[in-house]
Amino acid sequence: MIKTDIINNVAKAADITRIKAVTAVEAVLDAMKESMKRGERIELRGFGVFQVKPRKKGIGRNPRTGYEVRIPPGKTIRFKPGKNLRNLK
Repeated sequence: MIKTDIINNVAKAADITRIKAVTAVEAVLDAMKESMKRGERIELRGFGVFQVKPRKKGIGRNPRTGYEVRIPPGKTIRFKPGKNLRNLK
């Protein structure tokens, strides 16, 4: 599923125009991005939790050449699915 599919599903489920669905989906995604930039945790009950976590520095290898590459410390986003999402069948 891609963003366009989500927009089409929102428009159909909410019985709104596609333009309004684009605005709604964009607003939600922008709010999530801003929240993650600030390092905040996003919890969507029944769906899951997005969390910004620190990533340690390390040493990796270039698979083509075999040379070691230093990986700087940074931040990464982790997703932990909620109970309802884990139990889908």
